[in-house]
Amino acid sequence: MQVYKKGVRQFEQGEYNLAIENLQKAANGKGVTDVARLNYLLAESYRLSNRFPQAAPFYQKAIEAGITEVNAKMYYAYALKAQGKYPEALAQLDQYVATKPSSKVNLEKARREAETLRAIDLISQKKIAFQPKNIGALNSPGSEYAPVLRGDELIFTSSRKEKVYKNNGQPMTGIYKIKLAQKPDETGNNPEKFSPNIFKEDANEGTPAFSKDGKIMIFARGNNGKRKGGLDVDLYISRLNGNTWSDPLRLPISDSTAWDGSPAFSADGKTLYFASNRAGSVGGIDLYRTNMDASGRFSRPVNMGRDINTPGDEMFPYVAEDGKLYFASDGHPGLGKLDIFVATRSQGIISVENLGVPINSPADDFGLVLIDNEKGYFASNREGGKGDDDIYFFDDSESNPNKPPLASTPPAEAPKRVRYFIAGTVSENASPQAPLDSAKVRIIEDGVEVPIAEAVTGKPGTFGKYPLKEGKDYTVLVERPGYLTKREQFTMQGRSIPPIFLKKAETDTTFDVPVLLDKVSLGKTFVLENIYYDLDKYAIRPDAAEELDKLVTILKDNPTLKIELSSHTDVRAADAYNMRLSQNRAKAAVDYIVSKGIDAERMIAKGYGETQLIVKNAKTEDEHQRNRRTEFKILSF
Repeated sequence: MQVYKKGVRQFEQGEYNLAIENLQKAANGKGVTDVARLNYLLAESYRLSNRFPQAAPFYQKAIEAGITEVNAKMYYAYALKAQGKYPEALAQLDQYVATKPSSKVNLEKARREAETLRAIDLISQKKIAFQPKNIGALNSPGSEYAPVLRGDELIFTSSRKEKVYKNNGQPMTGIYKIKLAQKPDETGNNPEKFSPNIFKEDANEGTPAFSKDGKIMIFARGNNGKRKGGLDVDLYISRLNGNTWSDPLRLPISDSTAWDGSPAFSADGKTLYFASNRAGSVGGIDLYRTNMDASGRFSRPVNMGRDINTPGDEMFPYVAEDGKLYFASDGHPGLGKLDIFVATRSQGIISVENLGVPINSPADDFGLVLIDNEKGYFASNREGGKGDDDIYFFDDSESNPNKPPLASTPPAEAPKRVRYFIAGTVSENASPQAPLDSAKVRIIEDGVEVPIAEAVTGKPGTFGKYPLKEGKDYTVLVERPGYLTKREQFTMQGRSIPPIFLKKAETDTTFDVPVLLDKVSLGKTFVLENIYYDLDKYAIRPDAAEELDKLVTILKDNPTLKIELSSHTDVRAADAYNMRLSQNRAKAAVDYIVSKGIDAERMIAKGYGETQLIVKNAKTEDEHQRNRRTEFKILSF
């Protein structure tokens, strides 16, 4: 039992390789009664250290033993997919979707992945004639990845340090260099440290990117074990002075609470792309871009949007000389965990295409870089490699010397066309949800003053359908006497159907948008979700401001509404203190709303302390959180 507890403790500390060792010992011994939990922790340890195929049998055992973890079947599906067991993975995802999980991101991710698995044969049909070659002399039993070219050198990331990373049991990673051989696939044997000033023994370093003149390097560093969860991964900059690289400095654009990595410069060196899971990301890890000015300062990072980013992970960007963006993703339709994709823009529309076989496989394939627009390197942990992640070389000219690199074969038929439409229903936000007729609906395209459509709902409470444009954002504005005016946001970003799924010359797709209206009545109370404050403080945090902005919109759309804005605490302090704290929080919220242009006469700030508990005798943190809430109550309209 002690070895099991030790394994659990190591799991909670993010030391997954050590956790696996002790949990395996516990599984082979006696005394562990919760077999489902034991196997689930083993599976999670493999998943969280990026060893998906090894996780599959333990997810299976955990599910068979009755594990109640909501995401077990989704993770099991991804593990099966990494093994190339596509039908089995689809069965697990269908079961997961049927449970209607509360996480909207995970639900959307699972639905997209299920559609991918249903079309896996179509994706597999895209084949390129060349065969990637494992650079055996360069690769080791550890991990080699993120190849990048600088002059006549190949710079890459490798797990070759003496200190072992407790997350995956491998040596920590560093940045290394080696001269390119005359035949690129023969490069190898004796790589050396890229720079003593960059090399830090007790941290993971990797994924370097170089400016156009080769004198600026951006790279990622972190995972030194000082903080749980690997959040201490940031971007660093080093400059070449003569023949020496300067001591690295952390880039201000890094987010100290997030993972930032895999940087890449644009072909002209003016834009830096990188991956991050910072707040505001579409999914797990997203691609961002930032501009560098002549003095080397970077602008505020911008998320690259839903056409590129998905509910999954996007990382390892690379921009070719022709401006095409190559990146790795597990959210776009692919064969494995990470596949390599290429994004192109035409007439303002971004299209994303899977590079197909043999670049992609059921394993992780990522970190592509091109040479002379026809050859290149990428990394993969596919079967048959020398170690974990290996670097592979490919030559696209081998298949057809006259063909552009990695380009799609021009279609023999006219391009398939998709027409997108929006429709919806308006109902009362009650149980049951009764459809509402006579509601005025306006559909507004962002940046366009005149609505693209106006309608009044009939007896079934329906409206539509109206045409939409790819990549645009919309607002559905609904009004009806006796109800709060409602705005429902809708985006076409990331909703375009991947071309590989299109079977007909012309396809119509309609998106259904349900809108729920709240009936106005005196004294009716609404809870504002996600209004949090730092402990014992009442300053408005950025995440709380985002929620209060929604109330600002409601007040602007309903100009006759007057409300009481109230704050409530839990019971874990003295009564008088809680009353003062809640009053200060309510006033701070009202002051913020006033700063956004709402007349102060329309609001009353009221702190109730712990006098109106939703959960009496709360014990768990979730129960206390339900009591710590911010509400608004209708006083007049």
